[in-house]
Order: sequence, then structure tokens, then C-alpha cells
Amino acid sequence: MHSPTRQNRSRPLSFGDRLLGALDSGLRTVFAPARAARTSPSAALDSSNLSAARMREAGALMRVNHVGEICAQALYQSQALFSRSDELRRHFEHAAEDELDHLAWTAERVAELGTHTSHLAPLWWAGAFAWGSVAGLAGDRWSLGFVVETERQVEAHLASHLDRLPEGDAASRAIVDQMKREEAEHADAALAAGALPLPGPVRGLMRVAAKVMTTVAHHV
Repeated sequence: MHSPTRQNRSRPLSFGDRLLGALDSGLRTVFAPARAARTSPSAALDSSNLSAARMREAGALMRVNHVGEICAQALYQSQALFSRSDELRRHFEHAAEDELDHLAWTAERVAELGTHTSHLAPLWWAGAFAWGSVAGLAGDRWSLGFVVETERQVEAHLASHLDRLPEGDAASRAIVDQMKREEAEHADAALAAGALPLPGPVRGLMRVAAKVMTTVAHHV
């Protein structure tokens, strides 16, 4: 006969339990320092010869990338919360683990560049959580389609940052390049899992929302 403790550990989590877990993860994403499971791609690189102007520009770009990773955590947390499938929930949770490394890497690089992460982090997280919740409620294949479109847009965004980052900033460039490759992998995995393509107006609205976020986060 199993003990009550063992029975409690094996009990499937209720929606309320998972909601509290998502909110707890959100608080830690926004207010606690992220810890990477992997070494940063920038670890062995020296970018200390940047001018003050180039450091400011690189810092602003990496701040935007850090906000993107806050949003990624919120998106995957909310999509996992509303997923109908345990398998898909695990898919989202695994992707979030990769993104948690990205969150830690970008936060560390922002600090190294002598600037701050976005002061609007709670707002970015809340907005992304709302987007992900809508995608999750629409159904698993639509939720996967949302991942594909999000990651494709992020991949293009990171490619543009590789064009804009100073050539001498090897550290930031290494981080962004690694992130870009992993975002593409997440999109491919979602596509292989059965993602449905999103309607054009939805993709356009996502691009507008991303533009607002990146413009504001560049400065605030």
C-alpha cells in the first residue's frame, strides 16, 4: 500500500496548480537572475576594445534580445498551461529550457556592456503571457503554428542584429548567432509536430506587436 506522500507526488497537477506554477515562473523570470545550464557562447571571447558609442549601441540591442527572451518564457509557459496534450506540454517546457539559457546569456551580456535590462519587464511578460494564452486556447496545432511564426520572426530579427552589432563585439555576436540557430530549431520542431500556418492578418498583428516591443525596449 502506497503512503499518502507517495500518492500526492503521483497525483496529476490540476489546472490551478499549473497556473500557480506558471505565475511563479513568471515572477522568477522577471525579478530573479536567470541561471544558464550551458556555458555562454561568449565565455572565451574578448570584446573589451569597444568604444563607448559602440558599447551603448550593442547594449541597447542586447537589451532588446533580453526582452525577447522574457517574452519567450511567458509564451512557452502560457502555451504549456493551456495545451491539451501532455506530450505537447513537455515540448513547450523543453523549448523553454533552451530559452532560459538565452535569458541568462543576454542578461549577463547587457551587464557587461554597462547598461540595464528593460525597466518594463513585467509588462513585456504579461503581454506575451496573454498572447500565448490565446494561442493555447485556440488549440494545439494553432499553438504550434504560433510558435513557428514567432520563431521565424525572431530568427529574422536576430539576423538583423548580427548586421547591426559592431564587428568588434565578438561576444554579443556569438550569443546572437547561437540563439538564432536554436530559434530556427524550435520552429522546425513545431512544424514537424503538426503546426498549422497562421492567417495573414494574425501574422501581421504579431509583427506590429514585435515592432512596438523592440522599438520601446531599445530605449527603456
